[in-house]
Amino acid sequence: MRRTTKQRLTRIVLYAVFAAVVLGVVLSMDWQRVGTQFFNLEVARKQLPQIVTIALRNTLLFTVTSFAGGLLIGTLMALMKLSSATPYRLFATGYIELFRGIPALLTIFAMAYMLPIALGVQVPGGNIGAGLLGLILVASAYMAEVIRSGIQAVPKGQREAARSLGMSQSRTMISVVLPQAFRIVIPPVTNEFVLLLKDTSLLFIAGSTLQTKELTTFARDGLTTNANATPLIMAAMLYLVVTIPLTSLVARMEKRMARAR
Repeated sequence: MRRTTKQRLTRIVLYAVFAAVVLGVVLSMDWQRVGTQFFNLEVARKQLPQIVTIALRNTLLFTVTSFAGGLLIGTLMALMKLSSATPYRLFATGYIELFRGIPALLTIFAMAYMLPIALGVQVPGGNIGAGLLGLILVASAYMAEVIRSGIQAVPKGQREAARSLGMSQSRTMISVVLPQAFRIVIPPVTNEFVLLLKDTSLLFIAGSTLQTKELTTFARDGLTTNANATPLIMAAMLYLVVTIPLTSLVARMEKRMARAR
């Protein structure tokens, strides 16, 4: 048997197995029960419009806030880690390793409960403010490493050319290096935004009110109230409405940058 014939037969067998598994699942499912439990229009109507006007709005607001704070602190930590001053470098390294090594859930819990209990420190904004601070700390640690790699990816000749024109080291970093570094790290930083969007679901550990619920907490409460999984499906669809365009944007940016290189 020729090699191409073997490959064709193997492909046919794989397709047949896949089709058989799908057909078996379709025939074994109780579709009436699935529709009632997961796609109940009456339950869906009860969740509208609050799941959009409150839950989705809060999710996006929390994500943007965490991302902006994480980007700001992450840039500072990246510069400190690249500093020639040993104390700054050690502090940044310890900060990054600490918040990358601790689970985000534990960090949020610490900001919401450990700080007030142990030190008497109350974060502005109450429990949600404390939860957002935890997300900012975790996001900044990850983004610091991304930004640091972007800074180091800028060709050394760019710095040398700027210094030869009389620019100071700080001005070279701000005017020449950082703009190029941020352009390099746009795809991974956008991925961090997508991760933060999903990590806002961890804010439930800090507690919330009706007006501060994000998608996952809102859907969980809807599941409990209605004894039906339709709110979870609605929340998942809203997450996908936001994340799929973002991930597609990242893929396009990566391809464009690869062509430019």
